[in-house]
Amino acid sequence: MAKEKHKASIKEWPEDERPREKAFRYGISTLSKAELLAILIGSGTVDESAVELMKRVLASCGNNIGRLARLSVDDLCLFKGIGPAKAISIVAACELWKRRQDDERDRMKRIYTSRNLYEYFYPLLCDKPFEECYVLLLNQMNCIIGHVRIGSGGLTSTAVDIRLVLRSALLKCATGVVLCHNHPSGSLHPSIDDDRLTTTLLKACKIMNIRLLDHIILTDGAYYSYSDERRL
Repeated sequence: MAKEKHKASIKEWPEDERPREKAFRYGISTLSKAELLAILIGSGTVDESAVELMKRVLASCGNNIGRLARLSVDDLCLFKGIGPAKAISIVAACELWKRRQDDERDRMKRIYTSRNLYEYFYPLLCDKPFEECYVLLLNQMNCIIGHVRIGSGGLTSTAVDIRLVLRSALLKCATGVVLCHNHPSGSLHPSIDDDRLTTTLLKACKIMNIRLLDHIILTDGAYYSYSDERRL
């Protein structure tokens, strides 16, 4: 019987190829995404190193950490060489990345531009595989009071009740609101339903003397602003 070939451990790589040694010598920022993830999983398979394995996983996600963060433990276990323990390590790292972005969002106190809105909502919506809609509540000085999820739907649409938007604003004494929803498809073009929702909400807000400051459509890496496009 042929002797089984053992897995390629990080400790067995040439020293100048070991991610940990590279990090100590040159700094953690010099490591690639695959090398960072390889440190977490520790070993590869009989046929490929941990770095090569993570390169393969990242390639399936377009080398995009946001898309990697959408994968579940079960999704990751479909890759040869990744079992539950390694999958949990990857998912945990992605969760830390998301929570850091949550911390950045929580430090934001006031909205000045549509970019601020994108940065606020990105941690909430960047890795959602389906559409969700939030309303951001603001005071007269555009300082953030809070946000409320008001709709959750499928891959291409979500139902939003205008009354819930107004109720959320009135309960918190907000004088301004921003609507934001994601397009998991990556399309930045507003749909007919998006346009209809924006028009209806704008009319309802005017009646209640509430400012609709913007409606943001968010994708992974870009956004569309009704305000910037002078459509409000």
